[in-house]
Amino acid sequence: MSTAFILIKRNIKLFFKDKGMFFTSLITPAILLVLYVTFLGNVYRDSFTSNLPDSLKLSEDIIEGLVGGQLISSILAVSCVTVAFCSNFLMVQDKANGTIRDLRISPVKAATLSLSYYIATLFSTLIICFVATGICLAYVAIVGWYMSLSDIFFLFLDILLLVLFGTALSSIINLFLSTQGQISAVGTIISAGYGFICGAYMPISSFSEGLQKLISFLPGTYGTSLIRNHTMQGVFAEMQNQGIPTKVVEKLKDSIDCNVYFFGSQVNIGAMYMILGITILVLIVSYILLNKARTGKAALVKGSGA
Repeated sequence: MSTAFILIKRNIKLFFKDKGMFFTSLITPAILLVLYVTFLGNVYRDSFTSNLPDSLKLSEDIIEGLVGGQLISSILAVSCVTVAFCSNFLMVQDKANGTIRDLRISPVKAATLSLSYYIATLFSTLIICFVATGICLAYVAIVGWYMSLSDIFFLFLDILLLVLFGTALSSIINLFLSTQGQISAVGTIISAGYGFICGAYMPISSFSEGLQKLISFLPGTYGTSLIRNHTMQGVFAEMQNQGIPTKVVEKLKDSIDCNVYFFGSQVNIGAMYMILGITILVLIVSYILLNKARTGKAALVKGSGA
């Protein structure tokens, strides 16, 4: 156990010592916040007001609360996964620079080595994502705060689960990478594509019906919806307190994926947690099995070579 702890500590230190990886991971959520506020804020405002009947008017505070909640939910949903990939690139860098060979010829077990990468990535990503969450909550406090203490608690739970998901997914993919070029290619694809397929950049309701059904099979979709629900639940409650009909509120929830549907049936919050939890377990088990298979293959090749 002490060996695993030493390796985990080593991996975390190397990540935060690498200014390129660390600042890229930390700055990305902040840059996204600035870009979203600058370019998407008005789009979100128009989207909310266009979904309201002409006879109903929302106060400026409510609109800003809605916009703020959707902005930070999009940022956090993407960052939990993309930052996990950045944190986990240390595994690939060790392969690229040959460090992994030194570690493998040492008495360290292959399972311990794999576990150290996973846990180090998890801790590094959580640190960055929780810092990003603090920045996002500060922004919401400025523009329009409607979140309760329970909303914040569940928001942090959502982030924890999404980071577990992103860490497990990146661990599996990074097992098959071994060069700096592959790191750059995968990082670019994940950064550019994940936000779309999880519904963070564009609401799933804006896609075609066939694409909506396809995306409903992806667990990241439900992670995004969970964060949206817990950043915006207080605003929707306030809208109903001010006399906005429930039907109108539900229509707004549909338009921004607070309500997610699987082949026409609405998926409740409990089912979203269950889907995300099962996916995390499946990915972690897959990561363990893949590591065992690769370790066994390497031992077989080494034995035949001898």
